[in-house]
Amino acid sequence: MNSKIILVNIFRWFLLLFIQILLLRNLSFYSLATPFVYILFLLLLPFKTPNLLLYLIAFVTGLTLDAFYDTLGVHTTACVTLAFVRISFIALTVNKDNFDEPEPTLGNMGFKWFSIYAILCTFAHHLVLFFLETFRLTEFSYTLLRCLLSAIFSLFLIILIEFIFYNRKAR
Repeated sequence: MNSKIILVNIFRWFLLLFIQILLLRNLSFYSLATPFVYILFLLLLPFKTPNLLLYLIAFVTGLTLDAFYDTLGVHTTACVTLAFVRISFIALTVNKDNFDEPEPTLGNMGFKWFSIYAILCTFAHHLVLFFLETFRLTEFSYTLLRCLLSAIFSLFLIILIEFIFYNRKAR
């Protein structure tokens, strides 16, 4: 990786965590839908990021959110789960040998691939996050509804952000 990609990702990490902690932390619709756009950072990490480094970055990102949200490892577990789903999905869908794009963005991969990728990773993250937060099966349907509505809200914001910074790949 070159230094430009590293600096862009460091800036993206600080910006998305700043937005999540200061702006979106208290944004909730009837305690059902809460957006988590900080996961966009993990989604946009370069393809060639080593798996161990990806898990470490996901761990530190989740730990940072846990510190500000005052949750005990919930975001950390959800971020590490997202990293696992990301690694699995990219391994199944992308041939890294013949691929010259550095990041899995909307402009590089296309709308269909990016939307499936974002949906899978976001739902995995939100399922783990909300079920660990609730930690009881008596509220299963309510927790599942919160997960679904929050994932839809988060996906809407993630795709909106990607369209704002959309950069079509020159073919």
